[in-house]
Amino acid sequence: MSVALDGKVALVAGATRGAGRGIAVELGAAGATVYVTGRSTRERRSEYDRPETIEDTADLVTAAGGKGIAVPTDHLAADEVRSLVERIDAEQGRLDVLVNDIWGGELLFEWDTPVWEHDLDKGLRLLRLAVDTHAITSHFALPLLLRRPGGLVVEVTDGTAEYNRENYRVSLFYDLAKAAVLRMAFALGHELGSRGATAVALTPGWMRSEIMLEHFGVTEETWRDALERVPHFCISETPLFVGRAVAALAADPDVARWNGQSLSSGGLAGVYGFTDLDGSRPDAWRYIVEVQDAGKPADPTGYR
Repeated sequence: MSVALDGKVALVAGATRGAGRGIAVELGAAGATVYVTGRSTRERRSEYDRPETIEDTADLVTAAGGKGIAVPTDHLAADEVRSLVERIDAEQGRLDVLVNDIWGGELLFEWDTPVWEHDLDKGLRLLRLAVDTHAITSHFALPLLLRRPGGLVVEVTDGTAEYNRENYRVSLFYDLAKAAVLRMAFALGHELGSRGATAVALTPGWMRSEIMLEHFGVTEETWRDALERVPHFCISETPLFVGRAVAALAADPDVARWNGQSLSSGGLAGVYGFTDLDGSRPDAWRYIVEVQDAGKPADPTGYR
């Protein structure tokens, strides 16, 4: 897909690290011009206080074969998002792919904590970061995306609609946030489908993000060292895997068949034939249901 998206313009909102970075890089590898946004820059870090920056992501996009453009943006600030879209319009005159990957909630949710015990300010902040940011970005970006037929909107979440419908996810605030993003894709599918564009929800599996690798004290090269402590980590995937899922969707002339649906990186790999960096196709959400949640010993055989 090295030139499949040549001439296309994408906005990956929330591209500092993790899935957003992986998606931006793979869109670049397919030839797209990719605007990458976030609050962590080389001059100023967000409250995460981590080293990853949007400028680094833009450089990776360019190195992959595309054109990366970093624009510092707080997606809760309507004026900043409006200015971002106006800049894309002025510089490119089009927007073909919008990826809403803004999150920023890792420091805010409290595992298995009921709502009456969960820090209220953190919970409400999590909802604003996970839901309001996506709505604000879509409000300003979609008129530009709709100028040409065939536009694609990807709402990045955690968990498929089926899995999240049947399972409690971490806490009320986290559960609500992820369900809301799934529903956003469904609603946008109704609003965009008749106007020539497509919206989907997309979840990666257990992703080896920068934060996850650091948490387990491993690197991408040594990630298997964590399996003794966390056996089901055997199904994990790189951020580039979900990136390849988005690139495959963006290059599919029949992408409208997915409109309004909940998709996963592993599920799409089976359809489009892309692989992760190691040549495998980890199908994490099927594994989680059939192996992890079923209480079986960790074994990725048949799932990657």
